[in-house]
Amino acid sequence: MTQEERRIYLIKELQCEMPQYADLAIPDNEEEQWRLLRSLFNVRPPYTASKEFLKIQDEYLSELIRQRGIVEASALLRVKCNPKISLWQGDITTLRCDAIVNAANSALLGCWQPCHSCIDNIVHSLSGVELRIKCNEIMQAQGHEEETGTAKITPAYNLPCKYVLHTVGPIISGPLRKSDCKLLKSCYQSCLELAAANRVQSIAFCCISTGVFHFPQEQAAEIAIKTVKSFLETDNTIQQVIFNVFTDKDLAIYQKLLDN
Repeated sequence: MTQEERRIYLIKELQCEMPQYADLAIPDNEEEQWRLLRSLFNVRPPYTASKEFLKIQDEYLSELIRQRGIVEASALLRVKCNPKISLWQGDITTLRCDAIVNAANSALLGCWQPCHSCIDNIVHSLSGVELRIKCNEIMQAQGHEEETGTAKITPAYNLPCKYVLHTVGPIISGPLRKSDCKLLKSCYQSCLELAAANRVQSIAFCCISTGVFHFPQEQAAEIAIKTVKSFLETDNTIQQVIFNVFTDKDLAIYQKLLDN
């Protein structure tokens, strides 16, 4: 199968699974076809997928990820202040490392808004439908929504990394409170502890809560760096922590703080 054949197959299978989308016309160009496929991934409930579907999905996503480019975490430069810390600007889903951190919502099932720009959406889109299925198993067993400041670990499926750590950051709707800062610190601490318990040697953190959750970027970076540095002083399992930034503003903030 070519990539286009795989893409069309997956779209049609998802439309069969979800008849409410059966009338959506399949676009002619590759970019719009991928957008439709990603949208269908985003709205697909976490029910079991067939072996054939998963096989073709995995072939498609693996090739797509290869074409997008894979960044080797081991090749990233370390910052001067700490030989275990790297700062990197880019798409976290392209990193080949042991684990990446996903800024999740309390349902822990990924973003349901088609093609939304949040990290939760792209992580689930590129890992494949098994990630939502796995997260649903975890949540059904837990019996309640994920609490802010905690973390769960899953396989990464088609992503270049091995694991995804899902953590729910605090949502800021007014002035920043001490309790918000404590919860954000707990996100980083929980991820680090869970990573070490699973023998993760390299972990990449996104800027938790600084997007649609509106945590002030500079204060968030200060908490992230302080928590990571403190953890690394006593832990020997994790050998590389990558602060992954996406915006130029976050890059400048982390550069300034890590130079001190």
